[in-house]
Amino acid sequence: MILADKIMKLRKQNGWSQEELAMQLGVSRQSVSKWESGTSIPDLERIIKLSQIFGVSTDYLIKDEMEEIPAEDRAVTVDSGVESDESARHLSLDDAGTFLELVKRSAPRMALGVAACVLCPVPMILLAGLAENQVLPITEDMGGGIGVALLFALIAFAVAIFISSGLKLEKYEYLEKELIDPEYGVAGLAESRKENFASAFKNCIIAGVSLCILSVVPIIVAAAFHAPETVFVLLAALLLVMIAAGVFCFVWAGMIMDSFNKLLEEGDYTREKKLENKRNDALSGIYWCLVTAIYLAISFLSGAWGRTWIIWPVAGVLFAAVVGVANVRRRRKRTY
Repeated sequence: MILADKIMKLRKQNGWSQEELAMQLGVSRQSVSKWESGTSIPDLERIIKLSQIFGVSTDYLIKDEMEEIPAEDRAVTVDSGVESDESARHLSLDDAGTFLELVKRSAPRMALGVAACVLCPVPMILLAGLAENQVLPITEDMGGGIGVALLFALIAFAVAIFISSGLKLEKYEYLEKELIDPEYGVAGLAESRKENFASAFKNCIIAGVSLCILSVVPIIVAAAFHAPETVFVLLAALLLVMIAAGVFCFVWAGMIMDSFNKLLEEGDYTREKKLENKRNDALSGIYWCLVTAIYLAISFLSGAWGRTWIIWPVAGVLFAAVVGVANVRRRRKRTY
């Protein structure tokens, strides 16, 4: 095992991102990325500091033939709260490249499917609204009926995209939930592509937010000038079109950026968060079973089915609080 692999392995065992390790070393994240990809090596001063941070000897870091952390050093990482690479799933460079290309092809399709869901009311709004204002030579009921049919057609189109793309990506679902042991070169591949995509990601987020905010401007202007009802029908459709375009930007850019984070185990996919999510899955099952039992008991005893629905949104808010408290307790336990 070479130095690059050892730095990445020890960093992940401690549950740190490249940014967090860089802060402890007083260097940039790009420097840590280059060390892990093997394109550069840290100087002697940094190697000494790395050995102190990881709790291993400099010999272990420098000598390629030393594959295992010595017993006296291993104890330092056992209590980190993150599982070792022995329980991680191996990820080859070929699989990583295939995954990134698959996400690149699937992202615009998934984004189009989500946008179609946002757009599905547009035909009904246009046809029913224009028919009501006698702009179209059809009745309002006919316009509404055709609009509903087109609504379901768009939903069916979106669902077909979700199923098709989901089946293609199903093979790589483990990247979201399981710990991975990437082959040498995977981190460098993901990091370089992430850096190249960073500018496009920022532009997409800016464009998406701008479109969502500006979507209401035409309606506000029309209201200020007391525009006729027909104009408001058209502007309501335009509002949804602009929001759909913004959502398209969010989904497309988000899927591609997430693919890099999954391979690097960063962002929402760090080892610590994956382990927390596994524990929270068990907590979630117990919690919602109790909520269901409470809801049914109160509803049957009181007969107030029209009011007891409030239990569900309250339970949803409380669940977020319960999960947050549980995660804080686990982190404090690991600290002590």
